[in-house]
Amino acid sequence: MSTQSNNSPEPALALPLQEEIARQMYPGATLYVVATPIGNVGDISLRALNVLAIADAVACEDTRNTAQLLTRYGISRPLLAAHEHNEREAAEKLIARLQQGERIALVSDAGTPAVSDPGARIVDAVRNAGLRVVPLPGASAVLAALAAGGLLNDRFHFIGFLPAKARQRDTMLESLRSESSTLVFYEAPHRIVETVTALAALFEPTRQIVLARELTKLFEEIHRCALADAPAWLAADSHRQKGEFVLLLEGAPAAIEESSAEAERILKILLAECPVKQAAALAAQITGQKKNALYELALRLKEQ
Repeated sequence: MSTQSNNSPEPALALPLQEEIARQMYPGATLYVVATPIGNVGDISLRALNVLAIADAVACEDTRNTAQLLTRYGISRPLLAAHEHNEREAAEKLIARLQQGERIALVSDAGTPAVSDPGARIVDAVRNAGLRVVPLPGASAVLAALAAGGLLNDRFHFIGFLPAKARQRDTMLESLRSESSTLVFYEAPHRIVETVTALAALFEPTRQIVLARELTKLFEEIHRCALADAPAWLAADSHRQKGEFVLLLEGAPAAIEESSAEAERILKILLAECPVKQAAALAAQITGQKKNALYELALRLKEQ
């Protein structure tokens, strides 16, 4: 993990505050879901450090990464592998230890477990077993990007990673064209160009997009521009295609929201008389909107 540094002296933490945190209640037979830094090792809470230090074991996505992180904080605890390929088995072992009164800390490689990261199945299993789960909030790539992106919208729709296959990805994006909330995506460096190109092809070129990469790390970069300009910005410098990305896409203009509402009204009428495919085709002719998007909307309306 990288850290950003300057020449300013670091303020010392007051001893009474350290003692106060240590005296707080940390019950046994509890799974502590601990957020860890997404890049900068300074972005961890004092409470998280205390829990990691007193935990009977730390369940983690990658034992090597977590061992290195704990070493930087001067902490050494037994580590248990709990990743996407063994979550069910790991959950059983963790539950058995929790039932014996242990404190278990659950971490992912970066950020908060169970949010586009392993951990959800473990938390679900622990809760279903009647055991306590305590969240320790911390660094968030989504909130960091939203806070610095400057898009004027109080609502956001977190998508996470898009499907890897182009057809499935485009179908999902089509279904989001009328969403008025800011759209939030995660993307990996090897797919960033393809994803931004797809966004530019399917959404209005004047929408604002924020490309936030390497958040909290040494080469952090947060760029905002019109969606039409985003592919060229990425292509202008190969370094801009490196690192983990959070993408923020401005929500749909009001006109699209209105046309979507009208399309939904028309589809409801047609679905009362026609099969889904025919209703979508007729609605496309009436509204001028894309048939694939209307077909997806028709399927959702039919399910309702």
